[in-house]
Amino acid sequence: MDYKKLLTIQDISCVGQCSLTVALPILSACGMETAILPSAVLSTHTAGFSGFTCRDLTDDMPAIAAHWRKENIAFDALYTGYLGSTYQIDIVLDIMRTLLKKGAPSIVDPAMADYGKLYPAFDDAYVEAMKKLAFSADFILPNITEACFLTGIEYRETYDQAYIQKIIDALLANGAKTIVLTGVSYAPDRTGVVIVENRVSAYYEHRKIAKGCHGTGDVYASAFVGALMRGNRPFDAARIAADYTVACIEFTQGDADHWYGVKFEPLLADLIQMLNLA
Repeated sequence: MDYKKLLTIQDISCVGQCSLTVALPILSACGMETAILPSAVLSTHTAGFSGFTCRDLTDDMPAIAAHWRKENIAFDALYTGYLGSTYQIDIVLDIMRTLLKKGAPSIVDPAMADYGKLYPAFDDAYVEAMKKLAFSADFILPNITEACFLTGIEYRETYDQAYIQKIIDALLANGAKTIVLTGVSYAPDRTGVVIVENRVSAYYEHRKIAKGCHGTGDVYASAFVGALMRGNRPFDAARIAADYTVACIEFTQGDADHWYGVKFEPLLADLIQMLNLA
């Protein structure tokens, strides 16, 4: 396996098992040299904690990127997660143009919405900016809510395959290349992901766990990127990421004190084995 250097851009929630505290160990376990560009530093994530601190690092991001350019540093892939503002999206677009090696893939998790609503920090202007980033990327990993905001399609709690195909068609029409649409559920106890590569769709279904956990989207996206960069096809990378994420949720079930994330660390060896068997 080639030794690859990947850059991931998202926030650091110091406690809470999400964003960079998830991405860095998972990508490292997958064999990637993982460089980071933090967009903000929070004492904890914002779901369930109160009184958290937050330092916005927007002003530092261009200077860091400029230093990398001066040092002739370039990356074999770019993976973005939660970004805090439209200006940060512009910074990422500039990095995508100037700091990636020729042919290096860009992977965007448009982390901005769920359950039919935008996250509180975001508005319509952010959605428009995210469209520029998402449709410039080689891979996008939206959930259904995010896909609806990216395409203008009305969000539905219940749907059929025709509705999902409508979303996929709209994403492709807007310029999406390879799509991994997460959280697609056609039965109460089942869910899965739709992978679209070269305009051909495939569905990977797995069991649905009723009680979800914060940060699982970051676990999934990071495992997908790691598996993809190990040379797996998008469908296989999506399958490995789904199986690993489900295992992490199940491993965390029953621990009332661990409500803020998933215990993914003890299962990193399982992820490595999945990659070696793929």
